[in-house]
Amino acid sequence: MTETAMPSPDAIKVWARLMRVSRQLMERAEDALKEDGLPPLAWYDVLHELAEAGEGGLRPFQLIERTLFAQYNISRLLARLEADGLVEKLPVADDGRGQTIRITARGRETRRRMWAVYGRSIAELVGAKLSLDELSTVSALLGQLRHPPAAD
Repeated sequence: MTETAMPSPDAIKVWARLMRVSRQLMERAEDALKEDGLPPLAWYDVLHELAEAGEGGLRPFQLIERTLFAQYNISRLLARLEADGLVEKLPVADDGRGQTIRITARGRETRRRMWAVYGRSIAELVGAKLSLDELSTVSALLGQLRHPPAAD
């Protein structure tokens, strides 16, 4: 039987703090969106990726890769976004069952309205609490925890 590496007390402390702070920040950003009568943050993530993709849109598997949603979650979310007129599904010419998802003008406007609130939340919850040097340090440290590590 091989010996399993156990985390140090410091690693446990960092992990717990990352999980708690992440949850708290996301909940507060979600609350701000809700207070303004806007959709949940998950909608923003999908609309953002589709807007960044441009007129060509993205295939559902590409959205899964870019947002880290599970396939069943992205399918339900896309159905809801389509029902609300925020995205459109287009057939893929060389794939009879394939679809490309593209953001609509209404989706762009919803994303813009969401960003006004979401961006303000980021500024208040993170930007206003840390100096520029601290922001840079935290970003670099968190980048080391990514897989693969962030290059920026």
